Amino acid sequence: MSNYFRLALTIAISLVGVAMFTLAHLPLPWLLGPLGGCLVASLFGIRLKGAPKTSNLMRTILGVAVGTSITPELFHRLDEMLISLALMPLLTLIIGLVGYPFFRRVFGFDHATAYYSAMPGGLQDMLVFGEEAGGDVRAMSLIHATRVLVIVTLLPMLFAYVLHIDLSRAPGLPIAEVPLHEVLLMAAVGIVGWQGAKKIGLFGASILGPMILATVFSLSGLIEHRPPAQAIYAAQFFIGFTVGVKYSGITWKELRIDVVAGLGYSVLIFIVSSLFAGIAIALGLVPFLEGLLAFSPGGQAEMAVLALVAGADVGFVVAHHIIRIVLVIMLSPIVERRMKS
Repeated sequence: MSNYFRLALTIAISLVGVAMFTLAHLPLPWLLGPLGGCLVASLFGIRLKGAPKTSNLMRTILGVAVGTSITPELFHRLDEMLISLALMPLLTLIIGLVGYPFFRRVFGFDHATAYYSAMPGGLQDMLVFGEEAGGDVRAMSLIHATRVLVIVTLLPMLFAYVLHIDLSRAPGLPIAEVPLHEVLLMAAVGIVGWQGAKKIGLFGASILGPMILATVFSLSGLIEHRPPAQAIYAAQFFIGFTVGVKYSGITWKELRIDVVAGLGYSVLIFIVSSLFAGIAIALGLVPFLEGLLAFSPGGQAEMAVLALVAGADVGFVVAHHIIRIVLVIMLSPIVERRMKS
């Protein structure tokens, strides 16, 4: 089976997932549909193929969407955010302290695999660090994919069916209602921001580069809209199937060990993050919706999507996730080497 055929099959399965979620009136069909479709197909042994370059391109749309959502009000609220932002290092530490012994002692993973599976950082960064430390890349990939899958599935269900938050609203205006010059400017901002951030070695370049540049253009008044809804739906689609494709080729042994370990870990850290969010909300440090999203240890891109669709303050939410990911990327290799020595 050629790579082109596998990619076409993956996209077709993802579109079927979108259709099924839409017909069933389930939340976030463009994100959860591809994820669910690819997951089910993988469990039935169908070999899938990702599109990493296209997925990175689509992540630039989210970066621009976040950047254009940042307003001067967010900067005026920085003093209010300082305490909640200061909680992120403690949350990250506790997640690591809970996760590492869970993987090491309960499931018997080696040190490097257990350590980098427990770190709630970006998937690609943790795989690179883990591989350099001698960890099992496939196990770490499945564990982190399961973490993202669980968080990204639980939160929309919680929002839609428990909190009754409307997730069906469009994340932006239709493309016909966004001025053409702004659409072109946003496209340029996305590409230039991504490639510029990549050149200087900025982590999460495909999101953070466009986000930073879009913020500048937004605050200067040159961009007054978010990317069109169709573009954000496309970004959701590719992010969803990128997570789902991680399960391609999964064996029963991997399902029994790696995925079950990822599920157990996800439940543990969801409890920990919920406690932090509950305390921060009860103390009035964060608004309710923003608190739930800011402290949830999902992927940065996925949390940005949820914030956009749920109508939360996207800049507020993303600021907390950036702190978490920066901490993990900067400190986790240093701590890991100290633990080995």
